Amino acid sequence: MKMKTKLKGVVLFAVLAMTVFPLGGAGAVTPEESFRRAFPEIKAEKIVPSPIPGVYEIRFSRGILYYDPSSETIIFGELITKGGRNLTRERRLELIRERAREIPLAQGLKVGGGKHQVIEFSNPDCSFCRKASHYLSQRRDLTRYIFFLPFSAKTEEKVRHILCARDRAGAYEEAMNGKLDKVTLNLCRSADVDALIRVHRETAEKLGIEATPFFIIDGRVVEGADMPAIEKILKGP
Repeated sequence: MKMKTKLKGVVLFAVLAMTVFPLGGAGAVTPEESFRRAFPEIKAEKIVPSPIPGVYEIRFSRGILYYDPSSETIIFGELITKGGRNLTRERRLELIRERAREIPLAQGLKVGGGKHQVIEFSNPDCSFCRKASHYLSQRRDLTRYIFFLPFSAKTEEKVRHILCARDRAGAYEEAMNGKLDKVTLNLCRSADVDALIRVHRETAEKLGIEATPFFIIDGRVVEGADMPAIEKILKGP
């Protein structure tokens, strides 16, 4: 559910105030102290001033929210300038780029050995993921690290089949070409595969990625199967 509220040059989407916990007078506390005392259940990674005076940006594992210390209120939504810049999205992508350095690449499905590094968050049943994968599979200048983010039990069966396969890259290619859609899958029961699926989910969660496909190509973020953006990055400056 979204509402639009105009703020002198800044538009704040989806303004939903959470329950305010009275502190019995804030006193001379910092915004960080005020937030942590009012909302101890939210583990903030960092609290910094936002583009709106008096409102602070709260960074946490799943993204960004905002906090007004004067009313001890959390604000959910996105900041859009009157010029159309989505300040929240820009900040979110900046944080993903920073956190990308901590991605456990060795736990991803590695395909290829080219000069361009492509980190993919994919889903074998996602049509847009398949479209992007088809394009990427035609190139020989990529090193792809694929992390799976299944959204259903059926899709997780395909992920498990891929990770159980002796030739994981080949099984992945079959899945993205639709060859696994109507076949009996090999669903091995392996603690190693269970752990790997868990690592993939946790990696996406730490980055705040909740939809597929999602790419980090040579350190630059592409959301969705935006083929022109992908091609532009791979062509270089």
